[in-house]
Amino acid sequence: MSTNLSTHQAPSLPEDPAALSPGDARRLFAAGLSVPTSGWCAGYAQANVIAVPKALAFDMLLFAQRNPKPCPILDVLDSGEVRGGVLGGKSGAGDIRTDVPLYRVYERGELVAEVPDATGHWREDLVTFLVGCSFTFEHPLLEAGVPVRHIDAGRNVPMYVTSRRCRSAGALGGPLVVSMRAIPAAQVADAVRVSSRYPAVHGAPVHVGDPGGLGISDLDAPEFGDPPVLEPGDVPVFWACGVTPQAMVMESRPEIAITHSPGHMLVTDARDSGYAVP
Repeated sequence: MSTNLSTHQAPSLPEDPAALSPGDARRLFAAGLSVPTSGWCAGYAQANVIAVPKALAFDMLLFAQRNPKPCPILDVLDSGEVRGGVLGGKSGAGDIRTDVPLYRVYERGELVAEVPDATGHWREDLVTFLVGCSFTFEHPLLEAGVPVRHIDAGRNVPMYVTSRRCRSAGALGGPLVVSMRAIPAAQVADAVRVSSRYPAVHGAPVHVGDPGGLGISDLDAPEFGDPPVLEPGDVPVFWACGVTPQAMVMESRPEIAITHSPGHMLVTDARDSGYAVP
């Protein structure tokens, strides 16, 4: 697999990523900074990214419609479009090919490159789907006093491929992927209450407690992200994850797909409050 990392000096990690504007964050990523985005740009929604050939766009849209928990669509960029919508807002700024901190390129389901700039792999027929991300409700969790352990530890969130199947759509099918946050037992109800107000970014958990209920045999060995941080008295809580389309790509093997690298999200100009429901 090619990494194709740039040889120029990447920007330094900012002192307070949570205080940055989305535009400032994306400019850092476009300049070569490659880090997980959990905790970045407080108050703004983050998104998973998957771009597929136009010939598969309807199947991808149908897959998302049939699997709304892991694949809540925030926006779609038509073939040939690389900016607009929740990316760059009315300013038209931003570029979906450069503004994600790290991309993955799949060919026939195989990971062939992981790059900070996807321009060299982009095709004019790619349709880009922006899928809601649970990082969006992490700041509301913190505001409610619920700890987010991977932010405190400076790690990527752990993500697991489960034994649950998504509903297939045309040529596309695959398993559900979940992210896990270790929540103090006394605050699990708070975590469920807060996250349930954000259905557009996965909403309430899909499972609480025994990982075996999802077919996960080893919490310390996530398929994506970093091993979890658990404190005494913590309960594992699992949310549907927007990496599910990548598991779908690996199983369904489309000609090409370009995605974000798990945990390295697109920071959008949409306010997280805009996705909250009463």
